[in-house]
Amino acid sequence: MKVVVTGGAGFIGSHLAARLHEQGYEVAAIDCFHPYYPAERKERQFHALTGGRVPLARFDLLDGEATKRWFSQFRPDVVFHLAALPGVPYSLAHPLAYIDYDIKATVNVLTAAGEAGAGHVLFASSSSVYGDRGNVPLKEEMADGRVVSPYAAAKYGAESFCHAYAHLYGYRMTMFRYFTVYGPWGRPDMAIGTFLRRLLAGEEIVVYGQGTARDYTYIDDIVAGMIAALQRGGGRSEVFNLGAGAPVTMEQLLAELRKHFPDLKIVQAPERKGDVKATWADITKAKQAFGYEPNVPFAEGLARTVAWAREHER
Repeated sequence: MKVVVTGGAGFIGSHLAARLHEQGYEVAAIDCFHPYYPAERKERQFHALTGGRVPLARFDLLDGEATKRWFSQFRPDVVFHLAALPGVPYSLAHPLAYIDYDIKATVNVLTAAGEAGAGHVLFASSSSVYGDRGNVPLKEEMADGRVVSPYAAAKYGAESFCHAYAHLYGYRMTMFRYFTVYGPWGRPDMAIGTFLRRLLAGEEIVVYGQGTARDYTYIDDIVAGMIAALQRGGGRSEVFNLGAGAPVTMEQLLAELRKHFPDLKIVQAPERKGDVKATWADITKAKQAFGYEPNVPFAEGLARTVAWAREHER
């Protein structure tokens, strides 16, 4: 089976491409190396995880004709569309870029996949589409478009295009709403990655707001769920939460970090615009549809991530 992973040099994309290759799929990756974070880091993580065994095409999915040409030549059976601009704070300053990379580029991929005859498209969405609901389990049907950041608005809009193009082209569409994915090679702008770099440098860490919680999900569990979904039953177009199913408060995260960094020092800062108070995935639907079952407890996943950071982030 031929599989393409867009955003294949990113955090989740690199892990996914490597695992698919290990499992015998014919895999290719696409990435434009957007300067959201350094290209050198993406190159290191992609090579470290895939060992150079997965071909990587470098072009911008905003170029619709180039996207169609590449897809018509490779003719994938399956498309994992992960390419996007991430991050809430950046979206507040650059909202139009998210319309480009999270919506327009998605439409180009959906079109190219349909014209190339792909049978299954799997799209990376986000728990941010639920808006600020408080600390309650979030079910897939609770997303109503009342989001609190341009990033979330772009993801919600892209989901609508996914439904539309699945109807137009007849391919199976699977949408994943990720909940705060972390682990080795994690995005450097996210809380755990930022904290670890500062702690390794002997610096204080900044905590924004109070009473926050996140459903931290280890990368291996996310990737296993995405691959399991290739065999899912159910309708043609479906949305699934992929999370740990258990929120971790900021206090719990800091307590775990102190086990590894006893001298941890904290600076408290005001809550940031666009951030939600808490996320908590109800993963019942994914469990029933394709046997999704997160296996890595938070303390273990964080310990693995700290060990990786001590080797790679100094």
